Amino acid sequence: MSRHLSSLLAIAAVTVALAPAPALAAPAEKEVDCTKVKCVALTFDDGPGKYAGTLLDTLKKYDAKATFFLEGQYVKSRPSYVKRMVEEGHEIGNHSYKHPDFTKMTAPAIRSEIQRTNDAIKKAAGVEPKLLRPPYGLSDLTTSEVAAEFGMPIILWTGGSRDWETKNEESIKKQTLTVAKQDSIVLMHDWVKQTVDSMPSIIKTLQKNGYHLVKVSDIVKHENLEPGDAFPLPEGWEK
Repeated sequence: MSRHLSSLLAIAAVTVALAPAPALAAPAEKEVDCTKVKCVALTFDDGPGKYAGTLLDTLKKYDAKATFFLEGQYVKSRPSYVKRMVEEGHEIGNHSYKHPDFTKMTAPAIRSEIQRTNDAIKKAAGVEPKLLRPPYGLSDLTTSEVAAEFGMPIILWTGGSRDWETKNEESIKKQTLTVAKQDSIVLMHDWVKQTVDSMPSIIKTLQKNGYHLVKVSDIVKHENLEPGDAFPLPEGWEK
């Protein structure tokens, strides 16, 4: 073997040794069929709040998923929480930039609130939300039309924890377990410390009662929602 060929083989061997190992594919997320099992979607508005890290720790510990309807202003100030939410398999929704009442705004103003929040979430976590929850759950035809422009259905809730009002762990737990039924979408807030503190007990009780804690999209996937549709329908609306 010539000295030149020996050198080439040696270089090739070193190159192979230094080449990075191929990345392992992320494990496929477990599919949940809410037509066959009991499901509840816990949703958290107005965040990411300052207690979001503790909440994410709890959700991870109990293998529970949630949906976070985020405000752009807090996404901008706490981007690491948003990134973690996505990495850990939770769902992200748009809840405006600064929480105004959309029913008192023009279409361009609503459009700006949604777009700025989408941009902030994309910058923080590399994804764009596919669901919209208007501030206060207030929506009208203009809101619906703008949501349709963004390809988003409007997601409201079937029951609330009233955590923002009571700020009491036992009251939050009792109210949440009262409204958590099959295919419920429960409104909560991750800026309420008592909510975050009560989550281990709430999750353990729901799981003990046979519920799977899932994302909103798992609940509504069979509703055939079109962009701009609201679910559940507000009183007086027609699909």
